[in-house]
Amino acid sequence: MNNQLEFLKTVQPFNVLSEDVLQGVAELLQEVIYTKDTPIYHQEVTKMRGVDIIAEGEYEAFFYDSEHNKRVIEYHHKGYCYGGVSVLLNRKKSLRSVIAKKGTVVYFLHRRDFRALCQTNEEFFQFFTGEFGKRMINDEYAHFVKKPTTFEQNYIASDQLYSRRIESIEYRSLVSCAQDAPIYEVARWMAAQKVSCLFVKDAQNRIVGYVTDITLRDNVVAQQVNVSEPVSSIMDNPIVSISTEAFVYEAILLMFRTQTRYLLVEENGVYLGFISRNKLLSEQAQSPFMFIQSVRLARSVEELRRRWEKVPEIVYQLLSRGVKPEIVNQVITTVSDTIALKVIESVIDEMGTPPAKFAFIVLGSEGRKEQTLKTDQDNAIIYEDKANEQRELVREYFLAFAEQVSERLDKIGFSFCTGGYMAKNTKWTHSLSHWKRNYVSWMQEPDPDKVMKFSAFFDCRYIYGEAAIVDELKAFLDEELQKPLGRFLFHMANNAMQYEPPLTYFKNIKTFTVGSQEVFNIKKAMTPIVDLVRVYALQNRIFKTNTGERLEALLEKGVFKETEYQELMQSYYYLMSMRLKKQAVQIINDKTPPENFIDIRSLTKIEQVTLKEIFKTIANFQTNIKVKFTNALFG
Repeated sequence: MNNQLEFLKTVQPFNVLSEDVLQGVAELLQEVIYTKDTPIYHQEVTKMRGVDIIAEGEYEAFFYDSEHNKRVIEYHHKGYCYGGVSVLLNRKKSLRSVIAKKGTVVYFLHRRDFRALCQTNEEFFQFFTGEFGKRMINDEYAHFVKKPTTFEQNYIASDQLYSRRIESIEYRSLVSCAQDAPIYEVARWMAAQKVSCLFVKDAQNRIVGYVTDITLRDNVVAQQVNVSEPVSSIMDNPIVSISTEAFVYEAILLMFRTQTRYLLVEENGVYLGFISRNKLLSEQAQSPFMFIQSVRLARSVEELRRRWEKVPEIVYQLLSRGVKPEIVNQVITTVSDTIALKVIESVIDEMGTPPAKFAFIVLGSEGRKEQTLKTDQDNAIIYEDKANEQRELVREYFLAFAEQVSERLDKIGFSFCTGGYMAKNTKWTHSLSHWKRNYVSWMQEPDPDKVMKFSAFFDCRYIYGEAAIVDELKAFLDEELQKPLGRFLFHMANNAMQYEPPLTYFKNIKTFTVGSQEVFNIKKAMTPIVDLVRVYALQNRIFKTNTGERLEALLEKGVFKETEYQELMQSYYYLMSMRLKKQAVQIINDKTPPENFIDIRSLTKIEQVTLKEIFKTIANFQTNIKVKFTNALFG
């Protein structure tokens, strides 16, 4: 027994207990010896009698997937305590499957005695819940914990659509012609090669455009163009390509975003061939991408409204199948963008050709491609500078245009922005030069209120019109960010401090009462991550808008370490998954408008522990950014 007592003094968390308590625990331990490799626990099946403290040897712990493959394998050795989390947080069932290796010796402590220790010693108890919270930030670990008994579902198969790469798709060889080739020769060549898309090359052998059957119909026959003209005069643009390393779902979403039917397949800067949208969609007949195609084909506001009402069901299905929340965000964004494009095009058809080039941009969560199911309109219009005599005419057109777009989006389900950040607001439809002055004013003469109010405009994303206008604005911002910015970044950093993670002094989740519920606001819990990543992106002149993409760019620049990047990414998208699923359930099951309140009593102990760990991570990053930008301000 003395040996067991001395051993316990070296084991976390038993070493926090007093000598007297340890003496009592040592007397309760039972020694167990395994003479050969022995499967001792099966995930979600074996009921834990207590906890095992490894004295000698090794435990192999893992999850079995549906095909009985071992996943998230861990090896535990002398001094490791297995079973604490299972007893405390998992209905006394083993979280993982465990094999005790030959020659392993463990000291067993019954669960009633283990629980007694947890009830009388907070630090002892927090050791197990804290360790588990850190593990739950790992996506793969969390997947098996949250869906432990669905052996009939194939985890790998359910995620295959979102893990398959372009290199696995059979693509067609490139068929091309010179840009000075006559149109009739190009048509003959397409017929001979049996292709519906032919690429056009310039004198340097670079692909500069493409011709499709639709090109010949719309640009040649409908316009009665002389077929002896060079193909360059009627070819389509832009050229859109994708790497063989990209995922299939990324290719489909890219096609919808760029409204192209064909993608060039590229590897190490070399074009290998091309793929068509029909090819990809035909292989994904039951996927949400067919739904996106149905949105594209919708003809009326009412039809678009019915399509948008189906989105919560798709979101819930995707999350339930284990699809990553960042992918679900992309699906929502693509549907939303597609609807907006349909509306914009229909208004232009009715009002006639715009009197100036323009760009329709989206802001805030939509600009970051992080829309949820509780969403409103955040958009603006930037039009080219025109001569004085045309200014009023141009402005009158775009304000009327914005009014029509906004009204139709509202009918579809994208409610008016309560803060007025919409193109229909005269403040947010202006010329490019006016927008440049806006940004200079926000950056050169900042104050806390102004920075907080206009931070969403640094998440702007082009969705329709002349991309070159937005490119020029970003180039202008790039130049401005290289100038002395005074207190601008300090105020931006301070903005990331406005929403504190909902933790009490004792590291429990802080709630407030709404009706009969004890809730926290998950949107506000996520806001600090969005804000602090934005300020780091601006400081490093990164013009991506998506939080995950900004984090990746900051990692590549060495601003964040790998561990910091992983902590923020996993924390942010864990919260996003919880938020999306809650909203989908409210719409589908409760038939109520979605909200951002999470009732703490609706969460499992596992989810509560994970959230506490995430909130600690956010608080730590807030502290770091406060120190960094306060020091920078005062030198």
